[in-house]
Amino acid sequence: MYTEILRIIEGGLAKDPKKVYNYSRLLADKLDKDGDNKMAKMILRAIDNGPATTVTMDELLTTPVDQESRLSIVDVEVPAKEHTQVVLPKLVDNKIEDFINIVKHQKQLIKGGVEISNTLLLYGKPGCGKTTVAKYISEKTGLPLVIARFDAIVSSLLGNTAKNIRKIFDFADNKPCILFLDEFDAIAKARDDQYELGELKRVINSLLQNIDAFAKHNILIAATNHPELLDKAIWRRFNTVIEIGAPQDGEIIELVKTFTDGFNTDFSNDEKRTDKLMKLLEGKTPSDIKSIVNNAKAHAIINGREILAYDDLLVELFEFNHHGDLTIDKLVEFLNDNGIPQAAIAERMKVSLRQVRNYLNKQS
Repeated sequence: MYTEILRIIEGGLAKDPKKVYNYSRLLADKLDKDGDNKMAKMILRAIDNGPATTVTMDELLTTPVDQESRLSIVDVEVPAKEHTQVVLPKLVDNKIEDFINIVKHQKQLIKGGVEISNTLLLYGKPGCGKTTVAKYISEKTGLPLVIARFDAIVSSLLGNTAKNIRKIFDFADNKPCILFLDEFDAIAKARDDQYELGELKRVINSLLQNIDAFAKHNILIAATNHPELLDKAIWRRFNTVIEIGAPQDGEIIELVKTFTDGFNTDFSNDEKRTDKLMKLLEGKTPSDIKSIVNNAKAHAIINGREILAYDDLLVELFEFNHHGDLTIDKLVEFLNDNGIPQAAIAERMKVSLRQVRNYLNKQS
């Protein structure tokens, strides 16, 4: 038994995950035979259900760089201790949880003769939460996120873009991590795109080859805002494909509750006001909703208010929708149309009640 413990320590110090894994199994077998079933099961659970290896910070901090610019071509994010909250439709949430379970139980699947690649393609318009989902998966699996930096990958030197892609896959290969290719369409565009340079067309072949080799033993997530631009061969490389759309109805209110967590509000338990907010925020992305709520919270704090008010959100929503057309008379009309009393509008806008009525009479 002491021999196995010594070998596990040696494997850890030598950064040899296979040695750690193999001797951990031997240790578990010996403990089981000696009657310590509980400890044996804990060891087996740790090596079978969790990542098969551990990664050192040294390995993650030594990132590859572009030969021309000397910029790092990946960023590394370790899983946060506080879990990212994601609010998604039930079916989408189920598909993401299914993917996480495939990652966590990869060894059991292989033992059972089921080989499923750990590849996930997320698509949807900007701000819908694709990057948030990738971070959520990183936290749920306990694996660092290796994020490809496509601004640094594409090189002006002939052949360097393909070399950079290879460097990224080599860096992430056989490390306990998730390789995340965000804004994937930057290099995965269709090869028949007549407006792209020949160099970028050739990059697709390199990308496909790297995905095929990498996906056999590793975890890959890609995200795109423009699925229509992706090469057809790219789609076939991903075992799981999920569209992340704009939030609907109850999801909108759930997002507002998530982003206002820790604040007292005057609308959370008011069904009429939450219904109004749901309709007004329809079509907004989670990123949009977060921006609107955060701006409202900031103004509430700056103005010394302990309660986040319904009209705080209305004002921020109006300003969000009318960046280039902000007029006081239209804002007054918007607040009035959405249930804010004229006296409250006057107090908020620091104008007289007569002025508020004048603004409203202009619009009628």
